[in-house]
Amino acid sequence: MTQAGCPLCDADGGLLVFKNDQFRVIQAQEEGFPAFYRVVWNSHVAEFSDLTHEERLTCMQAVVSVEKNLREQLQPSKINLASLGNAVPHLHWHVMARFDWDSHFPGPVWAAAQRPNNPEKLTQLASQCAQINHLLAETLAS
Repeated sequence: MTQAGCPLCDADGGLLVFKNDQFRVIQAQEEGFPAFYRVVWNSHVAEFSDLTHEERLTCMQAVVSVEKNLREQLQPSKINLASLGNAVPHLHWHVMARFDWDSHFPGPVWAAAQRPNNPEKLTQLASQCAQINHLLAETLAS
């Protein structure tokens, strides 16, 4: 079930990393945050509690898989998880690897920047994320 006009029903919502019948994982295109991923439930539901018990397990297993891969491959300072849906009321989880050198750390990515971006570190991180995308696809497919 989709809803016309919903940006997460009408498009993938970022660089598609993995997709099956229930959910997809995308690498968000958020400037300054290449290790920002989303787990998007494919059906248009607004809340996590709209899912059945089995669907909630599937969704959270996907979130955990993304988090574990980011932790293992990037060794971030912290992983941020969020399911807001205020602007786009379509169930999706934000999974963000955060680093003590990132422009907004320790604040949220949506807050004011604490320091300028580090272009060299961002380039290196983006390159690592390209490799992680392949690992995530393999992990989620199995």
